[in-house]
Amino acid sequence: MNKTPNYYKNRVALNVLAGSVDNAEEIYKVAEGHVVVGVLTKNYSSDDAAIEDMKRYQKVTENAISVGLGAGDPKQSQMVSRVSAVLQPQHVNQVFTGVGTSRALIGQNETAINGLVSPTGKVGIVNIATGPLSSQQPAAEVPVETAIALLQDMGATSFKFFPMGGLKHEDEFKAVAEACAKYDFNLEPTGGIDLDNFEEILQIALDAGVKQVIPHIYSSIIDKETGLTRPEDVEQLWAITKRLVDAQ
Repeated sequence: MNKTPNYYKNRVALNVLAGSVDNAEEIYKVAEGHVVVGVLTKNYSSDDAAIEDMKRYQKVTENAISVGLGAGDPKQSQMVSRVSAVLQPQHVNQVFTGVGTSRALIGQNETAINGLVSPTGKVGIVNIATGPLSSQQPAAEVPVETAIALLQDMGATSFKFFPMGGLKHEDEFKAVAEACAKYDFNLEPTGGIDLDNFEEILQIALDAGVKQVIPHIYSSIIDKETGLTRPEDVEQLWAITKRLVDAQ
């Protein structure tokens, strides 16, 4: 069972949510396997229920699942760690303070684990107070380079920059991308990404020289009536991804 995301040309893998097992299977196929499919612990009443159901997602995607919090909810941090320890997925979403717990419980270095860090409105400065208690306190603003080093100390593989609001924090995102490239750290832009701004956001990360990128495209490609991610939208995102990576 492969525990590492299947990056296209070792550069990019998509991250999208699945509203059902069938939806996950379809998404995986249209992205030609270069995707991690998000399933959220927030949607389950217990660890056992999450584990049992998420195993079905693992089966149809060859373990290409991303265990998620649910809108970056810090209250889900511990459950994500416990569930991921059992499932051994390819990708784990964590708040900044949950990274060390997830890495220790997973017990290996293959699974990608991100750490959630937020924009501050200041270029080169990010907020790392994203945990269950710290998110309720004044922001902990640190240089992006320091945030990366702290995440590396804890065993994270990537920097989850959220909430981006699409291109609202473009200058900040560029600084984050440049720092990730400089310090050999992966990047996961998240929040407000859609079919219109996806190309520009991914291009910024690739141009900066980020080693591996996992853009998260969530609500903008979900059918509001069915709750399912539209496979045709994923297909479009995948086509853009291939074109940009091939041009590098």
